[in-house]
Amino acid sequence: MRAHEAGAMHGDLGNREPAWLRTPEDVNALVPQLWPRTVSRTEAGALEIGGVSVLDLAAEHGTPAYLLDEDDLRARCRDFAAAFADADVYYAGKSFLCKAVVKVIDEEGLFLDVCSGGELAVALAAGFPPERMGFHGNNKSVSELRRALDAGVGRIILDSFQEIDRLTALAREAGKRPAVLIRVTVGVEAHTHEFIATAHEDQKFGFSLAGGAAFEAAVRVLDEDVLDLRGLHSHIGSQIFDTSGFEVSARRVLQLQAQIRDARGVELVELDLGGGFGIAYTTQDDPSSAGDLAKRINKIVDAECAAEKLRRPKLSIEPGRAVVGPAVLTLYEVGTVKNVDGIRTYVSVDGGMSDNIRTALYDASYSATVAGRASEAPPMLARVVGKHCESGDIVVKDEFLPADVQPGDLLAVPGTGAYCRSMASNYNHVPRPPVVAVRDGASRVIVRRETEEDLLALDVG
Repeated sequence: MRAHEAGAMHGDLGNREPAWLRTPEDVNALVPQLWPRTVSRTEAGALEIGGVSVLDLAAEHGTPAYLLDEDDLRARCRDFAAAFADADVYYAGKSFLCKAVVKVIDEEGLFLDVCSGGELAVALAAGFPPERMGFHGNNKSVSELRRALDAGVGRIILDSFQEIDRLTALAREAGKRPAVLIRVTVGVEAHTHEFIATAHEDQKFGFSLAGGAAFEAAVRVLDEDVLDLRGLHSHIGSQIFDTSGFEVSARRVLQLQAQIRDARGVELVELDLGGGFGIAYTTQDDPSSAGDLAKRINKIVDAECAAEKLRRPKLSIEPGRAVVGPAVLTLYEVGTVKNVDGIRTYVSVDGGMSDNIRTALYDASYSATVAGRASEAPPMLARVVGKHCESGDIVVKDEFLPADVQPGDLLAVPGTGAYCRSMASNYNHVPRPPVVAVRDGASRVIVRRETEEDLLALDVG
């Protein structure tokens, strides 16, 4: 679970050229790290994804639409599986989950993390092996825990003393011994690189390390001897670009593991360091490869285990954004272009905060390009906005677009695979876009577009 998320913060730029953007010399250029791996431009300037022109995709599926590069998604699964060959890689389903993606995750050999009864239902409906699932959440209900037990979910991450009591009672009643981890709040906040222990324990997730609750939780589980305590879990944030926070987190969690060993004679066999690995949303972002992350994290774990004289536990990680985020772009159609008194140009598209809330919610930054054609026009600094009745309905805060951008143009925004469709809403009663998977020159709808009939079906009058 994300403790919280923050995008890069940028002030109101007006007409000033933002230093973090790419140089505006070629508004047709594609920066590779921002786009799914199969994206390219045709000679006429239209984007292709998975061998299909966005012009054809827009004609067939309409806009807005999330376009998923299936080869890219599979490649990122394989990258993490190969880099962390001695670890369990749990795809964080909260980033984006549907049955088709669950099947890809299964076929590529990853594990799956779910954090609600709904996500568990999707995973089970797709046939994902429950023994390869982990179940997160800070307020799992009795019915959700019972369903996880009945399904045989491989591990449950404990988040409160009440949950320990609930699961213990359910497991005793069912005669089962589920594997569990204890989520530890280690006082590391990775976004700002501040590692003061007590400063970041004010959150709803996990058991406090500094206050002693994490140790107490482990002792309670061990003393009850109903649940199978396998290890400890830590998650320090989202959109993380270096491993300094993981080093501090691993040290503190493994110190707790040593304390449990010394107090109860039990050496826990698993360690989950969570996810939160960053991706490129703009040219200022420089994410690490799965291979680099694996080398650094393994080195950290080895060093901290040696320092505490612990046998190395089985490591697990939980990438979500880093797997699905770069594999998706959102395709929009421009509706209006408005120059406001020389202050800035607003380019309005047929979606907005209902299909991507992250800019409004987290001040997140995105990139964009005119997707259906090339342009010889000079660049202009524009703000891409949506169609909703909110002044904060911003998709891309600042981007260089060709000065001849006009109604009817297609606009593509990369990096929208994570937390866009999964956090989408029906604000202003706007139906949510479809998710279209593209591969080998063909496309298929994996989540259909909502209709007005869908909206009205829930309205019982």
